[in-house]
Amino acid sequence: MRKLCENLRTAMEKAGLQSGMTISFHHHLRNGDYVLNMVLEAAAEMGLRDLTVNASSVFDCHAPLVDHIKNGVVTGLEANYISAAVGKAISEGVLAKPVIFRSHGTRPSDIMTGRSHIDVAFVAAPTSDTMGNCSGKYGPSACGSLGYAFADAQCADKVVIVTDNLVDYPLTDASITENYVDFVVKVDAIGDPRGIVSGTTRMPKDPIALKIADYAAQAIDASGLLKEGFSFQTGAGGASLAVADYVKRIMLERKIQGSFALGGITGYMVDMLEAGCFKAIQDVQCFDLRAVQSIRENSKHMEITAAQYASPTAKSTAASNLDVVVLGATQIDTDFNVNVHTDSNGYIIGGSGGHTDVAEEAKLTVIVAPLSRARMSIVVDKVLTVSTLGKSVDLLVTQYGIAVNPGRPELAEALKAAHLPVKDIRDLRKMAVEINGPANPSIHLTDRVVGNVLGRNSQIQDVIYAVK
Repeated sequence: MRKLCENLRTAMEKAGLQSGMTISFHHHLRNGDYVLNMVLEAAAEMGLRDLTVNASSVFDCHAPLVDHIKNGVVTGLEANYISAAVGKAISEGVLAKPVIFRSHGTRPSDIMTGRSHIDVAFVAAPTSDTMGNCSGKYGPSACGSLGYAFADAQCADKVVIVTDNLVDYPLTDASITENYVDFVVKVDAIGDPRGIVSGTTRMPKDPIALKIADYAAQAIDASGLLKEGFSFQTGAGGASLAVADYVKRIMLERKIQGSFALGGITGYMVDMLEAGCFKAIQDVQCFDLRAVQSIRENSKHMEITAAQYASPTAKSTAASNLDVVVLGATQIDTDFNVNVHTDSNGYIIGGSGGHTDVAEEAKLTVIVAPLSRARMSIVVDKVLTVSTLGKSVDLLVTQYGIAVNPGRPELAEALKAAHLPVKDIRDLRKMAVEINGPANPSIHLTDRVVGNVLGRNSQIQDVIYAVK
């Protein structure tokens, strides 16, 4: 059987790609990905129209997608995260029908249960053999884990592996195996691995961020969860990384060894593994090249699928075994609902990713955020979009104090006993208004829905309105 195709267009033709179909992509190359743009360019040349793109995430490097929407090649979009370059166009109404937003856990769940059908999946694979056994750990475009691509490969009608590092059969350390693969195509480059690193994956020097991180680490300690067997996930934002650093200091000082670290993995998590803070890392996505090296070389650094990470319909998940998660927010309201889809003006700048999943599953969910950014209040009366429900959020940590969800009175008492500055979230809201003034009067939203945000039950949890 010959799976190797001479070029991408041939692979697309052999896969039977036609107008009106759904095609899928994963985002492990993040802002360095070339494959989504290559496929859509070839689709346009083939005269295809009315395609739906189901991408685990869309980054600024995918800005050409906007032109394909304008010319009718793409008329549907589904994603877990959409960054600002494409998000602005969506918010301004470029797409005729609403984007479907899922979480990182709900996407594989919907694919594997048949709610979300994929006709042709395109898997960007840094290394593949001629039969499609492939891995993200090796090659010039190595990106580490391929966790988000597994459901696509398992369930799509046709699977095309796109690689820039073709090796002899068999590739002995494969993530996705040949039994799921229909066609393989070799291209010059699938992406720039330097684009894996986002601008947020840097340890902050800002004293406000460091103060927030210190408070958060102390709150985690006061919760009683920071003990032998501790499991932990943190986001890739600066304040979240600083929390990890403070937690690391406590763990090393007290000789605490945790069970596992989870999620999108940075070099800071790798440092904690190598320092003995954790027995293992469960990795659905590498956020930097240090993590890529670690997953390639360290057997304690495990690759997991997005379904194993957080699917709500899986028999069990890593997220369901999670003690503490530290996350960010663009807005949080006085009912503890969190927005990570839009900015304060209503423009799409992100998405849930794993935020909703781990917030619901973890024993302690900590939101770290300054009280305001660029004179815009983070604590608001009502968020523009409910990304994560308030019932899943336990703490908001700001530079002015820590708000505890009223549903966790025992946690509030524990923090007070530790002499931490516990505040009522409504008092933080008042302080935010005093500092920044009332809500921005320049926000103008229409009644047109440009995004449907699905909850973990795969039903619409909230909607995003177009910006005038």
